[in-house]
Formats: sequence, structure tokens, C-alpha cells
Amino acid sequence: MFKRETLLEQLKASSHWDVIIIGGGATGLGVALDCITRGYKTLLLEQVDFAKGTSSRSTKLVHGGVRYLAQGNIDLVREALYERGLMLQNASHLVSNQSFIIPNYRWWDNFFYTVGLKVYDFLAGKLSFGKSIRIKKNETISRLSTLKTDQLKGGVVYQDGQFDDSRLAVNIAQTCIENGGTILNHFKVKQLQKNELGKVNGVIALDTETNTEYTLSANVVVNATGVFSDEVLQMDNKHAENSIRPSQGIHLVFDKSFLPGNDAIMIPKTDDGRVLFLVPWHNRVVVGTTDTLLNSHSLEPKPLDREIDFVLETANRYLNKTANKSDVLSIFAGLRPLAAPKDKSEKTKEISRSHKIIISESELVTITGGKWTTYRRMAQDTVNKIIELNKLPKSECKTQNLKIHGSNGTVDRENHLYIYGSDQKGIEDLIRENPAFGEKLHKRLEFTKAEVIWAARYEMARSIEDILARRVRVLFLDAKAAIEIAPLVGELLREELNETNEWRAAQISKFIKIADQYIIK
Repeated sequence: MFKRETLLEQLKASSHWDVIIIGGGATGLGVALDCITRGYKTLLLEQVDFAKGTSSRSTKLVHGGVRYLAQGNIDLVREALYERGLMLQNASHLVSNQSFIIPNYRWWDNFFYTVGLKVYDFLAGKLSFGKSIRIKKNETISRLSTLKTDQLKGGVVYQDGQFDDSRLAVNIAQTCIENGGTILNHFKVKQLQKNELGKVNGVIALDTETNTEYTLSANVVVNATGVFSDEVLQMDNKHAENSIRPSQGIHLVFDKSFLPGNDAIMIPKTDDGRVLFLVPWHNRVVVGTTDTLLNSHSLEPKPLDREIDFVLETANRYLNKTANKSDVLSIFAGLRPLAAPKDKSEKTKEISRSHKIIISESELVTITGGKWTTYRRMAQDTVNKIIELNKLPKSECKTQNLKIHGSNGTVDRENHLYIYGSDQKGIEDLIRENPAFGEKLHKRLEFTKAEVIWAARYEMARSIEDILARRVRVLFLDAKAAIEIAPLVGELLREELNETNEWRAAQISKFIKIADQYIIK
């Protein structure tokens, strides 16, 4: 079902689609799942790999956005908290309840954050993750052993969500395929097709593995390409102005000794007006983020020296264990599309929440903005808008209670394979069949050879990078180890995909070039 050959056969067998979606991040995959479950014949094309861009580079939070409360954006927070609850219900293997502590160094802060977080709790309603509470100095210190204690008054504990972003993207892609959709990575849209009235009615796309070109038609084309939205809008209208200004956020990853307990830390006021999080993740600690306006964007954004210094400096103000550049196991940067497009045409219609849906004169549908937590709601709004435009027959949204692939009721988080949910048994079966697959990929890592095989067979992984960046998260957890195991992973993948030694050598070289940017020199 998940084999590329099978998906390509589906592509070749269909001359026309109800919906073609460009972009395989959280937004595009969400739209695809919504369309497929409403019964529309759906094709999604991703130029590199699912969640390759922004969607694999988040702070790993499923949250309502505590800082939006301070801005008075109550509706946005309420919507995100509702969606947070649905994500926990529908992807219980990947989304978990995480306790956060805000350390307070002034008595007023203790009161201020306690009151604010009571509002946060209230807005969550029936889907609450638990009540926020005020804790005394002694308990704050016992729960956060690496926290500076000088002038500490106490803390406020609140509950939010934590998850693995690109694993969820892969599982949503699998859910789409299981429900009858055709979802392909490594497939680049080169051009939009239009009818005699100038309306978009398809795409020309390239299978980047074989260099085979396909001309594909559809009732509607959805542009869900995030920071790359302008490129697609300019395929539609070469005079379209740049409408997205990317903002970069970076994250540093440390070993668990910097935050040994189970609680995350939220630092509410940094010098740039954002918040800084220290979040336990896969037995490491993710620290971020920044907010740096850029004039350009790329598939592999580079962290800036001043961003690295800012994160280290801010974290060290609160930690009694000094974090240095040499302690950083991995560093990753992600881009968020800031201003959503504003088409000057009178015909342009927008729905604006935290996301925007734009209908161009050509009837190309573009969805921008939003965040991982609200991916399902963004998709629902997008498809409802398409129906409103009479581009698709009316059908109700079905995703509210739809379980994502792998979701199961019981999760043993002591075993690192818990992220596979119901697929964990399949990986264990692989190891029973071939005990060599149970060997670790690296002495510093918990991951096994079986996970590489599983990613290639059942999770559409086509390259070393697909596996080590977004299936088995080694690149994001220990970049040096990722480089060291690239030859081993390349050989396992070469055999699995029946490729050549030349292919393997090219893969290793390409991966090392990318992975090198995840190491602080």
C-alpha cells in the first residue's frame, strides 16, 4: 500500500483528480486528509519529503499559545486549545501531556501568571490537559534541579502538549493512503495548468527520482507550500508581488543533564519579546526559539551566530549548569511565513484566523499561516471554502474524531519505539525475523537498524536524509552521530531499495553536506 510503485500506478491510472495539493507539510497533509475522508479523489505532491521544511523544525509543542493570551487573542487561544485536545485523542502515541513550569523571581509574577493560566485552563474546557497550580520555592527547586535559585520566589505549573512533528506528518500521510488518497514525496510541481478562461485546472509535475514528467488535471489546486507560497503564486501570475516575509526560529538540542526532570521550563519574557522554552524531547532537551526576519528562504535555513548567542545567553540566565556551544548536540532552524498574501484583486476573499485562505482570480486556492496545533482546523476551513466556491460537491468534515495511523490507547514511553504506536509490533517482528536488525545504529543512540528498514518499507522514506532527519530523528538529536552512521544507513537503504553503490555514495555525500549545518563549529 505504501510502496512508491503502487502510488505511481495510482497516479498513472487517473487522468483527472478532484483535488491536487501542492506541499506535504502539516498544512498540505491536513488538507489532503480532510479531502480524502470527505470522499474526494485527492493527490498530494511534495517536492522533497513530508515535513522537510517548517513542519519538522518546530519547538515540539502542541499548545494554545500562552503568549497570545497576553495579546488578548482569546479566540485564537480557544481554537488552538480545542485542537490540542483533538490531537491528543487522535494521535495518542505521538502527542503527550507535558507539564511546564514558569519560574518566578518577583512576587508579582507569581500572581500574574497564576491568574493568566487560570484563564488558559478555562478556555480549554472539557479538553483540558489539567489545572495550573502555584508551587512554592522548594518544590520548584526539587522539580527543576538545574534552575538558578537566587531571588527565586516559586513557580507556576501548567499543562500543555508535546509531540514529534515530522513523525506525525508521516503518520498523517499514511492515514491519507489508507483512506484511498495518492500521496507522493520527491515530486516537484513545475507549472500550473489553466483552461481557456484562465482558471487553474491542473499541474505539470516531475518525479525527481526518475525525471519523468506528468501532466495532471483537477477541479481545484491547493497551494499549501508555506514559505514557498510566493513561488506557486508567481507560477499563477508572474507579476504577483512577494507577499510572505519569512521569519526564522532556531533551536538548540542538549543532553538530558541540562533538564533532568520531567518538567519543561517556560521563560515568559526574553529580550526579543518572545518566550523561551526548554522542553524534554526523546530523552534530550530542545531549547528555543528566536524570531529573526529574513529577506529570503531556503529548504535548509542556516542558524545565525547572533541567534545561537541569544538562546545560550537567555538559557544561562536561568540555569545553574552553564550551557556552552560545545554542549550542543544539534542545532536546527525553521522558517515561519509571516504576513499572509493580500491579493489586490476585488475578487480575492480571505478567511482570517491565525491562518488565511486566499482565492486568486485564477481560482488557485492558497492556505498560509497557522501552526501545527491547528493543522486540522486549517484544513477544514480550506475545504469548506472550496465547497463554498462550488469547486467540490458538498460533504461534511470527518476528521474531528479520526484516529491517525499508529494511534493506540496504551503507550509505554520507557521504550523509545513508543512513537510507532501500533506499528511497534511490526518493528519488533522484523527484529525477530532477522536479529541483526535489532543492532543499534550507533553506540550513543537508542535507534536500531530495524527502524531504517521500516522507514523504507512502510513510511515512504527514499533517502538517508528522509530517514535520519524525519523518520528516525537522529539528525535533530545528535548531528555528529548522524554523520557517523550515514554510510551504514546508506547501505541498509541501498539494499532495501535495490539501488547501486554509486547511488549510496551520492546519498552519503549529500546527507553529510546537509548534516554539517546542524553542528556548531
